[in-house]
Amino acid sequence: MKVVIASDHGGVNLRNEIGELLKEMNIEFEDMGCDCEGSVDYPDYGIPAAERVASGEFDLGILICGTGIGMSIAANKVKGIRCALVHDVFSAKMTRAHNNSNVIAMGERVIGPGLAREIAKAWLESEYEGGRHENRVSKITEYENK
Repeated sequence: MKVVIASDHGGVNLRNEIGELLKEMNIEFEDMGCDCEGSVDYPDYGIPAAERVASGEFDLGILICGTGIGMSIAANKVKGIRCALVHDVFSAKMTRAHNNSNVIAMGERVIGPGLAREIAKAWLESEYEGGRHENRVSKITEYENK
C-alpha cells in the first residue's frame, strides 16, 4: 500500500502526526507538504495529491486542513476520487467498507492528534465490501464518466 498525505497551513501538525502513524504501520508514503507557517491555498496541495491517487501512483490519500472541508471539496473535483470528510472512527470504517473511498480529509481545528490517528488507522485497515455497495459506487463512477 502506498499513501500520499498533504495539508495546507491549517493542518501541518496533524499531517506530521499521520506521517508518524504511517511509519509505525510500515506503510510507504509520500508527504507533499506544506511545510510553511504562512497561509497557503488548500487546492494547491489537495488537488495534486488527489491526482496522484487518481492516476494510480498512490493507493490512498489523506488530506488535512483546518476543517477538512476545503480539502474534501477540492479532492472531489478530481475525476476518480471519492474523498470523505471524516471526524470519527465509525465513519472512517464505513466510508472504506461501503463507499470505497480512496481519500479522506480531516480538520486539525476539529479533532486532536489521538483521534486523527485512530481514524486514519481504522480507515487504512478497512476494506471495501463490494457486494450490494458496488451498484451504488458504480453509479457515481458512471455519472462522473459522462
